Amino acid sequence: MNKKLMAVAVAGALAAPATVLAQVQIYGRANLGFDNYSATGATAANQDFKARNRVFDNSSRLGFRGTEDLGGGMRAVFVIESGVNIDTGNQNSQFGGANASTGFLASRDSYVGLEGNWGRVTFGRQSIYWVQGVIAQSGANYINVDVATTGALGRVVAPTARTSNVMAYNSPTVNGFNGTVSYAPNSEAAAAAANTDARIWGVTGRYSGRFNAQIDYAVNQGTSGAATGTPKNSGLKVGVGYPYAPGAQIAVIFISDKNENLAAAVAGFAAAGDSVKANAVIVNWEHTFGNMQALAEVGKVQKAKGCSGTGCDNTESTGFMVAGRYLFSKRTAAYVSYNKITNKDNATWDVSGGGQSSASASGGFLPAASAGADPRIIALGVIHNF
Repeated sequence: MNKKLMAVAVAGALAAPATVLAQVQIYGRANLGFDNYSATGATAANQDFKARNRVFDNSSRLGFRGTEDLGGGMRAVFVIESGVNIDTGNQNSQFGGANASTGFLASRDSYVGLEGNWGRVTFGRQSIYWVQGVIAQSGANYINVDVATTGALGRVVAPTARTSNVMAYNSPTVNGFNGTVSYAPNSEAAAAAANTDARIWGVTGRYSGRFNAQIDYAVNQGTSGAATGTPKNSGLKVGVGYPYAPGAQIAVIFISDKNENLAAAVAGFAAAGDSVKANAVIVNWEHTFGNMQALAEVGKVQKAKGCSGTGCDNTESTGFMVAGRYLFSKRTAAYVSYNKITNKDNATWDVSGGGQSSASASGGFLPAASAGADPRIIALGVIHNF
């Protein structure tokens, strides 16, 4: 009798965790390949990045997500997603410096929150003013990198990207429309007597229907009291896509980034206290036919404005990407891609996303000394989603 009771108790103890675990999904991505990177033609002598072969990893990740039904139409939700470098096992980018989106738990978008018919509220590390949603997915979901996945328009940087300590509200979708409002207090580690008014916030609006659209606006407000005034980085993105056939879309993205009251001078570009601005236009095309997918992008960064003296001269850049994918299944594809950016003599636009540059320590732009160099990547890769 005691053995039977023990068996029932053990079975019950084992059954309860199984019910909980059934609500948790393990998922991820492996995106690796072989490429050749260079950035040559720099205006200054001996500042080129010579061609080098690389085994690369771009944005591979491992994640856990789940929900719990709380009754009354309300659910608890959570995501813990971590970037993993399958090529090296460390958290470094291709240039050798640390990549903040890899190497530790919750390094990518991760949060906990509540959702219902009224929308979703979440707290954690989340993206603000980053990637383009369904407007342009090449660099985010299909291949290694593209010119639309950019963290900076030359030396004019975006307000933020994947951001820690975010509180966000995501609205329900009504007639194809939905939106997100995000806020991050950015003075949590302020020292004694220091001002604590730094903050990051953003608003995103989306529409999917006969056409796709997304608009992002974000502000990264620095701490007040700086000698040059309160620094503020802001950005606006507007993208519109026309899905003219299943698996096919052509889209246009406008980006405008502004850096106000620079805290320090930028060599060869702007002085402390300057407020500089840059605009870019990117056209994205994707088309799937059978097991093949063709991808292409072209983008242009216009001349920057607001520099003291002649620092904004020759800051224009152009870039393009062409790629092809063979779809073995819904989860696995092989691809070849070619990315090239052509910078004028004082321009520093670089490939970004997933730490793909071997030159940039800042994410999205070349070192100031290498202004005028032209980044290029030729890649062969495999991507598997699980």
